[in-house]
Amino acid sequence: MVAGQQKEYSMNLGLSEKKVLITGSSQGIGRSIAFGFLEEGADVIIVSRGKEKLHKLKFELQERFGEGRILSFVCDCSDDDSLSHLNDFIVENWGVLDVVVANVGDGSSVSDVVPTNERWIKTWSSNFESALKTSRAFIPMLERSNGNLLFISSIAGLEAFGAPVDYSTAKTAVIAFAKNIARKLAKNVRVNVVAPGNVNFPEGVWAKKYKSNPKLIIKMIKDTVPMNRFGKPEEISDSVLFLCSERASFITGSVLVVDGGQTIRVI
Repeated sequence: MVAGQQKEYSMNLGLSEKKVLITGSSQGIGRSIAFGFLEEGADVIIVSRGKEKLHKLKFELQERFGEGRILSFVCDCSDDDSLSHLNDFIVENWGVLDVVVANVGDGSSVSDVVPTNERWIKTWSSNFESALKTSRAFIPMLERSNGNLLFISSIAGLEAFGAPVDYSTAKTAVIAFAKNIARKLAKNVRVNVVAPGNVNFPEGVWAKKYKSNPKLIIKMIKDTVPMNRFGKPEEISDSVLFLCSERASFITGSVLVVDGGQTIRVI
């Protein structure tokens, strides 16, 4: 499959007509998750800060799946007011929400041992505050629908791989947050995390690194990933779809690692 090309099959997970919010969904993993839910018959609302890419994706999805199943909304998920407007929009159009996938994040940062305060706040806001505030905004709707809340974290939140310190710390916080609220919400909402390894897609962090120094990146993947390749966005999407389906009805507070065997910790 060509990089960026989307698979065309359904896993028949019983997600038909579910109402799904996917944040950070204009490209990469979020984009693939939107395709995946639509393939399964769900209705989706795609959300990002960038209007141009979001509208381009909305048009692409409508061409393939029909206009009635896709909504879009320009939203900064680290801003409470913006999320409040998104909530109002969903209530007005759907009145219900079954699944929230909190996918906003940015793996680009600096190599400093302790980044500057300005850099730290920016990374923390994108990778943790966005997840926290999205949860706060939509948990009440998920409680009413006995829904699912799923976070996209990273293996950098599980082990020290040499990733940027601020990014790794924020992704660790996402996992801790998810596991704690999963216990408190267990009667009404399932809460889980997918922790991807190195996933390559056009305009992503790894695509930029590969373009800059392909030999170094190829060696890094060969040396650290037992499967000797990058992950694909659709492989992360499939994991998300499973965890948000009734096939995973007894799974909550879990972290599903999808990394080609890169993590080495023994649980």
